[in-house]
Amino acid sequence: MQRIIFGLLLLCLCVTLTSAQRYVQGYVVDADLQEGIFAAHVMVADSDNGTITDSTGYFWLEVPYWQDTLIVRYPFHATERVAVQEDTMRIELSYTGGLDTVANADPETYEETYSIVRRDYTLSGNRRSMPPSRPSSTPQHSTEDYSPIVENGEQQTWESPLSTFSIDVDRASYSNVRRYLQQGQQPPKDAVRIEELINYFDYDYAGPGNEGEPFAVHAELSECPWNQERHLLHIALQGRKLDRTQLPPSNLVFLMDVSGSMQQHNKLALAKQAMRLFVEELRPADRVAIVVYAGAAGVVLPPTHGSQPQKIREAINGMEAGGSTAGGEGIELAYQLAREHFLPQGNNRVILATDGDFNVGVSSDGGLTRLIEQERESGVFLSVLGFGQGNYKGNKMELLADKGNGNYAYIDGLAEAQKVLVEELPGTLFTIAKDVKLQLEFNPGVVQSYRLVGYENRLLDNEDFDDDTKDAGELGAGHSVTALYELQLIPARAKDAGLRYQSTSLSRKGRKGKELGFLELRYKDPENEKSCLLSFALDNDPEALSATTDAFRFSAAVAGYGMKLRGSPRNRSLDWPAIHALAKGALGVDERGHRKAFLELVKVAEGL
Repeated sequence: MQRIIFGLLLLCLCVTLTSAQRYVQGYVVDADLQEGIFAAHVMVADSDNGTITDSTGYFWLEVPYWQDTLIVRYPFHATERVAVQEDTMRIELSYTGGLDTVANADPETYEETYSIVRRDYTLSGNRRSMPPSRPSSTPQHSTEDYSPIVENGEQQTWESPLSTFSIDVDRASYSNVRRYLQQGQQPPKDAVRIEELINYFDYDYAGPGNEGEPFAVHAELSECPWNQERHLLHIALQGRKLDRTQLPPSNLVFLMDVSGSMQQHNKLALAKQAMRLFVEELRPADRVAIVVYAGAAGVVLPPTHGSQPQKIREAINGMEAGGSTAGGEGIELAYQLAREHFLPQGNNRVILATDGDFNVGVSSDGGLTRLIEQERESGVFLSVLGFGQGNYKGNKMELLADKGNGNYAYIDGLAEAQKVLVEELPGTLFTIAKDVKLQLEFNPGVVQSYRLVGYENRLLDNEDFDDDTKDAGELGAGHSVTALYELQLIPARAKDAGLRYQSTSLSRKGRKGKELGFLELRYKDPENEKSCLLSFALDNDPEALSATTDAFRFSAAVAGYGMKLRGSPRNRSLDWPAIHALAKGALGVDERGHRKAFLELVKVAEGL
């Protein structure tokens, strides 16, 4: 009997020890900047238990008493294995400039484990309640602002045969939506711009065959995955790719928002980390200056050649946030500096890093628009990098980039900074065609109705197509643009209507069933103000969905994802599993893993 009692006591002791947990908390800090790191990975060694640091670098974990090692990791920093401490821990990660792997661990196993941890975290905010002594770092009241989007409706071809819009190569909406989902929140519907979700990805289109052409045009027609009664037309432009050695020297002015609203660690601190990545890409002939603005604007780094990276880094490290936001004054000073050091045969650009919350001086949309439109006449383009949450002004950021002949990205982490400022650097900085417009005339003998998917903020009046004074989108080196049309097709009819297709001549009658439509594109060379015209007939030759390219199917999956997030009634049949399956079957090569990461994001959205 005594043996039985002793055995039961021993069993209870083992169970108690097995379930014994302790709280471990601390901060993950950049060793050079001495600032907290947002979204660093903190994991218990040899387990799938882990979490992600908040915007101040803070983390907490429940750790079993018999496990005494944490693995801490962040892109472009050395991975650390640290012993668990009872007191609040301070873990410093050193910047390496390259992707690091976990010390003494299999990288593939780690990535698989972290994928599970990240999904748990994003679905439930860490699946555990935060200690009552630690308030949440997420702003309780959000003043984020986005331009309203009224989804494009269906157009009857007999009444409106022309569809005209400006290209959009911005990708900000994708990473911004990702930020919401990874925080366990549904994004605002107006933050979901479907064309930006689609154009986030590289589709590996073939480039132009002739050296003098700025881009190539591709088209595919197949069944529509989200509506079996419709077809889907896929149109793509692929910009000419340039090796970095082919790029002209750059005259760049970074315009940094250092106002009080940028104090969160996913704002200025992240911007500084992103800039350090960019410094590694500079060539000796490139020049970089830094202008900061808060209550007033000033120059903290005069134009400095890329051969002096340490001087540039010191200026970056010295920036601190505080004060109000005189954005208009900062923009004027940055443009002035860019004009003074203008390179006639070079790339002249202001790069604005901000949350968009301007509140001093010129700050209204109208005032900022007029200011940017006036400044762009100098030949200096404007790119915008958005940061942060809570008071983020997406509408203002998009407006500034559009009017400044530039592009717009949202940086939600260092991996996105790597994509924008390193992987896609030629397209981010060097424009090969400006004011690019598309006009598509549909054949009413083939197409009964059509609907452009996305691009609501880029629609143009039909007469704007031939008007060279009307501003449109810019195409960077190596960038691509993808547009999708949902079509209702009909058999050829005897009636004639439309513009190209209204003729009754025998030569035009022969086109009735062969042509789906006629595509025209206008663009300007970056240094000219007179546009060039390209024209293409689109064949009425639909393929089975299974026979289409990976680009067709994956872009359709992303469009379905955007419609689901927006709650669009246009999506009749693509649920989350179907979107996941369609995208998974079209992953293609995916060297950088962006498409695979999209599959995980679909799972997160489904869980919400």
